[in-house]
Amino acid sequence: MKDWLMRKDVLWGAGMAALLVAYLAFGDTADPCRDDPVPLAAAAGQGDAAISEGKQITVAGVVTGAFLGRDALNGFFMAAPDGQAPGALFVYAPALDDAQRERVRPGHLLRVTGTTDRFHGRPQIGYVDAVYQCGAPGLPEPEPLELPLAEADRDRFEGRLVRYPGTLTVIDNYHLGRHGTLDLAPERLIRRRSDDQPAKRLLLDDGSYQAEPDPVPYLDDASGTRRAGDRVHAPTGVLTFAFDRWRLHPVEPPRFTEENPRPQRPDSIAGDVRAAAFNVENYFLTLGERGAADARELERQRARLQAALEGLDADLLALVELENDAAAADDLAERASAAVDGPEYRAVTGGETGTDAIKVGFAYRPDRLTLLEGPFRDTASVHNRPPQAAVFRPADGEPLLAVVVHFKAKVGCPDTGDVDRGQGCWNRLRTRQAEALLDFVARKVARTGVDDVLLLGDFNSYAAEDPVRRLGEAAYLNLVADRLPPEGQYSYVFRGGAGTLDYAFATESMAGRVAGATIWHINADEPPVFGFDGRLAGSPAADGPYRASDHDPLLLGIDALR
Repeated sequence: MKDWLMRKDVLWGAGMAALLVAYLAFGDTADPCRDDPVPLAAAAGQGDAAISEGKQITVAGVVTGAFLGRDALNGFFMAAPDGQAPGALFVYAPALDDAQRERVRPGHLLRVTGTTDRFHGRPQIGYVDAVYQCGAPGLPEPEPLELPLAEADRDRFEGRLVRYPGTLTVIDNYHLGRHGTLDLAPERLIRRRSDDQPAKRLLLDDGSYQAEPDPVPYLDDASGTRRAGDRVHAPTGVLTFAFDRWRLHPVEPPRFTEENPRPQRPDSIAGDVRAAAFNVENYFLTLGERGAADARELERQRARLQAALEGLDADLLALVELENDAAAADDLAERASAAVDGPEYRAVTGGETGTDAIKVGFAYRPDRLTLLEGPFRDTASVHNRPPQAAVFRPADGEPLLAVVVHFKAKVGCPDTGDVDRGQGCWNRLRTRQAEALLDFVARKVARTGVDDVLLLGDFNSYAAEDPVRRLGEAAYLNLVADRLPPEGQYSYVFRGGAGTLDYAFATESMAGRVAGATIWHINADEPPVFGFDGRLAGSPAADGPYRASDHDPLLLGIDALR
């Protein structure tokens, strides 16, 4: 062998050239893939060999979900490869270069060097120094997911690729526009008390923690919405516990079916005249208060409400959450008049309306109903929004005493006293309001001689709560519970539970005249992002009566005679 071939500098140069050729051909050198990595379970702080925070380590895993970039999660999830104890981990990697990002693909086996860390209690690798690809074995089979998940499941399921083996129902879409999430459960909960909560639930996230995602995820291509009650089939993704909830970040597009399509019209009901109870969600002409912030929002609110009032086609409107100013009631009566054929609606005004920013009131069609007596107001001090009562007589019919109500809401809770004991805060106050209402109505029955009584409005109480029970004890029939199927007994959706806050209660004689009842589910099931003040208020999917309010209207058909 020639002497120059034995020179160390020549051998070193040849070796380096070979390594360079190998690197250019295969991407990563072989050395990092031969190192012994720290098991993912230990890196996550689990088991006897748990690694504490702040340690620089090298781990190996198969990418199960890549959510790179500031618009996503700024990282990716890895699962333990074959031959390693089960485990999974999130890698927070906002500063990857283009070559490293190219290696982060689902199914790739990676070696990652970084520092053990935690984010809101979730283990992760951060401060990434190196990312090497060591093969492409493909995605592992998703683990079957059973609900409910508990705190004790954190170590077992954190960061794992899972699939729910059945179908889940959308039970809440309140944060869809804000955070891109949907609340899911095996079945829909019809809430009867405030403390009724879905026992099994899962948050379908969108692979991002960015606020106000654009576009809003999970909307149906045809209808443009995603309603509570829709179903998603075998959702598959990476499971993580973050911000106090179990979240599923999909690794494949969820498959939805519209099990609860938008109802075009209310269900058909019998009866000679129609009465509706409708919480119109802060109908204010004064801009920038509790209702519309500006003229554009007000016009949107008017258009939605007008479409809803056209569909209801009611002869008597029991309206809730009107601005406490006669002009708002008159204006909404004018909008209702434009929505239907025939003589104009007339707002029922007069009497003490209280000091609250909002009030209740009637509007009626004088060609169908005659106002015989009233209006009367229940001015008992327990009411912050005094109920309004009036006696109406249908054409060629018998009179009825109608009362519109709005009890104290379950918000603005005190620190002591009338706190939430399972029925929402202010339950004692609402029960006292029910007592006062019964006394008020009894006096009006004695004065007018009319014992066909109909109580309408937003009672801010679920069906098994004290105020509703008290009315039942006084022989008032809950027409929602009596006339509607169980799955349709809701007018409001809150934190995953659908329940009734809006009611019609009738005395025995009045109940005999009620020929039909329905709740038109145009609002509560819709994402708030479509509301008149929502980010998608101007989209085509927001046209029509949908999300005109946050409450669904209740509609009754009433016979003129007993």
